[in-house]
Amino acid sequence: MFTSSIGQKFVMALTGLFLISFLIVHVGLNACIWANDGGKMFNAGANFMGSMLVIRIMEIGLFIGLIIHVVQGLVLTASNNSKRKVSYAVDYGNRGSKWYSRSMGLLGTLLLLFLIMHIIHFWIPSRFGGMAGIEELRETHYEGALASQYHDLYGRMIEVFRGSIIVVILYVLGCISLAYHLMHGFESGFRTIGVHNNRYLKILRYTGRGFAIIVSFAFAMMPISIYLEWVK
Repeated sequence: MFTSSIGQKFVMALTGLFLISFLIVHVGLNACIWANDGGKMFNAGANFMGSMLVIRIMEIGLFIGLIIHVVQGLVLTASNNSKRKVSYAVDYGNRGSKWYSRSMGLLGTLLLLFLIMHIIHFWIPSRFGGMAGIEELRETHYEGALASQYHDLYGRMIEVFRGSIIVVILYVLGCISLAYHLMHGFESGFRTIGVHNNRYLKILRYTGRGFAIIVSFAFAMMPISIYLEWVK
């Protein structure tokens, strides 16, 4: 599973589809910032996700899946590049395959760099704040809330995205890379696990493109909305 080409692609497909399911949850939670309630709904959701034992265990699985996906992707890219030292005599370009399907290694690397930045900005302060000199998230209180105190992750988003236009641009570029990565990865993942019926593949192709555009656009609009103060 981890050494043969077929096995590596199968692992890539399974971990990729698992990560796609995480994106659905993540974009749904983050969309709560558009409730425009001072972050009450978002912080409540983030507090719920961060305090549930089941979610914390799944978080470990998420990181394991992500690491496997990254490592297998790098191995497959290196293996494919090493097998063909000479280019094809005829370059079919997009007639043979889309440029983003031929650039999954590059797009994945850009996404990894973006993810590292995202983890530094949000995940590490929320999980390890106050330890070893890591800045601790402020706490906030909402009247009538089930929990009296929440970590103010929404306030952290305000600080990060209103503090620098460069950070906002980098996040938007990361979301663009995510869109193209998903456009190929969504359909490719289902193909690898055995979906080959032309009717289903056509549905998956358009579903994948729609998913890639909608999810990536929603993620990109979050830092833009905060920077332009469309949300308070």
